[in-house]
Amino acid sequence: MAEPLSADQQLKALRAEGVKVSERAGWRTHNRNHKGSWGPVHGVMIHHTVSSGDDSSVELCYNGHSALPGPLCHGVGRNDGTVALVSSARANHAGSGDDDVLRAVIAETALPPANEANTDGNARFYGLEIVNLGDNKDTYTRAQYRAAVLWAAALCRAHGWSEKSVIGHKEWQPGKIDPRGPIEGGGSFSMNQFRADVRAQLASKPGTPTLPKEDTVALSDADIEKVADAVVDRLLGKDTFDAPKDSAHYSPDPKSSAHYWTGRTLFGDLINKVREIKKTVDALADAQKKEC
Repeated sequence: MAEPLSADQQLKALRAEGVKVSERAGWRTHNRNHKGSWGPVHGVMIHHTVSSGDDSSVELCYNGHSALPGPLCHGVGRNDGTVALVSSARANHAGSGDDDVLRAVIAETALPPANEANTDGNARFYGLEIVNLGDNKDTYTRAQYRAAVLWAAALCRAHGWSEKSVIGHKEWQPGKIDPRGPIEGGGSFSMNQFRADVRAQLASKPGTPTLPKEDTVALSDADIEKVADAVVDRLLGKDTFDAPKDSAHYSPDPKSSAHYWTGRTLFGDLINKVREIKKTVDALADAQKKEC
């Protein structure tokens, strides 16, 4: 049985994890506790807002609308990577979902397909709404995605949960599609990848940034050559030095770049010499076999 975190505890956990937060006035006491229980809590749920505009989306999630009164979540993931806090207790975000999914979340086992809506999720899950149209075209910023990972990790760490206590709305309630859509830098929102990113964050100390997968950039051949040159030059203690006259790279003109070694030309010359030596050794071995 997990008691919900108080507003102060939530704020402390989020800040400790490195989440940039903004506090919407009234968020600490703004909730739906008068309509149902809040807790015990068992996990966190990720949504998209089906709206655009950070400020208007925060207000929507705080106030709700005629068909669904607010608050509609606990935090709102703005495009700049800030999470706006709009509630600290029961919120209208999860609705009714599958009791088998809830049992899997509690046990932190593989999620079954959501095919029923028979259990109150608003009492059991913290909810994050990420500002996005949800049309599979609107792009989540990398800052948004990263903030969502940190938000989920912060609450999981505070409760002692693993990433298996993190689910998407679409994994809870039949017919839901959120979260979905492309992520800046490549890829689409995948709950399996999101959980893997939360797991990586939980494996680090709170507040320690980890490199998101989409931030990994392949080096070009030109970049690799520059790095090789720089490493060799640093190891040899100076930027450039004269190449030997028997090198294929050598030029007698000191103004020519071919008058000097670089990391690339040094290794290239060494490789060529090794190949020449190998040819000589192979020829000698062949000759010896013929003599035998």
